[in-house]
Amino acid sequence: MIIGVPTEIKEGEYRVAVTPAGAHALVADGHQVLVQQGAGDGSNISDEEYRRAGAELVSGAGEVFGRAEMVMKVKEPVSPEYELLNQGQILFTYLHLASSEELTKAMLEAEVIGVAYETVQRDDGHLPLLEPMSEVAGKMAAEVGAQCLQKHSGGRGVLMGGVTGVAPAEVVVIGCGTVGACAIKVAAGMGAHVSAFDINTQRLAYLDDIHGAALTTLYSSPLAVAEATGQADVVIGAVLIPGARAPHVVTEDMIEAMRPGSVVVDVSIDQGGCVENIRPTSHAEPTYIEHGVVHYAVTNIPAAVPRTSTYALTNATLPYARKIGELGIVQAMEQDAALARGLNVADGEIKYPGVREAFPHLAN
Repeated sequence: MIIGVPTEIKEGEYRVAVTPAGAHALVADGHQVLVQQGAGDGSNISDEEYRRAGAELVSGAGEVFGRAEMVMKVKEPVSPEYELLNQGQILFTYLHLASSEELTKAMLEAEVIGVAYETVQRDDGHLPLLEPMSEVAGKMAAEVGAQCLQKHSGGRGVLMGGVTGVAPAEVVVIGCGTVGACAIKVAAGMGAHVSAFDINTQRLAYLDDIHGAALTTLYSSPLAVAEATGQADVVIGAVLIPGARAPHVVTEDMIEAMRPGSVVVDVSIDQGGCVENIRPTSHAEPTYIEHGVVHYAVTNIPAAVPRTSTYALTNATLPYARKIGELGIVQAMEQDAALARGLNVADGEIKYPGVREAFPHLAN
């Protein structure tokens, strides 16, 4: 199989889909790996490292998409890439289609086979290709919250861990999956007092056992969330329904009731956001202030630490890429139910239920 790795062109995106070690493994399997020149620069990976790994360096994205049977990316295609998509081509990347009708239409029109990292799901519910980036995003969410609380960032001027005689910051985490658990770990490690919300009481009990008095666990209900956000210094949204739009757990009324200079970090923004009034931001302009509250909604948070993220992502995606390369996409999905759940679009049709629910008028 010819496998292509283009340079990511989404704003602020410095990750690359495959490391040299990943390229070496694919070449050893007998595949041809095309890497766009400079694709690894943002992650401090040189073209020479890919060349030594056996990859072929090509000059532009057009050649990568034009020749590859499977294109491996990090982020979803952006508009300049739509015209590069080819019928029957496998696109293996994060897609988040339920949050973008424009991208969904483009992929349907191109009749590509879109396999989304974020919906590859094992029988036990784990999301093996989403979890590494969720870990990065969750840890960074607490760090970002601390930075946004600083006065020069528009925040209340509160130190996360407080100091002797002064109370620490109140951090509210909504959703206790991988993102939420990692946000709790870092925020509690900074010395903040953390309140965590979820509807899974077993998950809450697990986190309670780990963190003890540093964490207050609460069953998620609109009234309980409203009370907590009204007293919070930082609210971290970490709600996930795999492949579907995130529900609005934090309403605009709740945001209006928050104290001036408090902060909301919505990690769910890739799936539309769990904060009602949120809008996507970028690394170039990561925040805006609305209702006196600092909003952070960067759609590719792990791109801020691209080297760590690139290596973590390849560690997770490579076994699936090798399986697709060895067996072809149809047989690979027949043999691996987790990979089959990653199929979002094919043959001009929406295949993933969450995307059909988001855009019923596009479903055939």
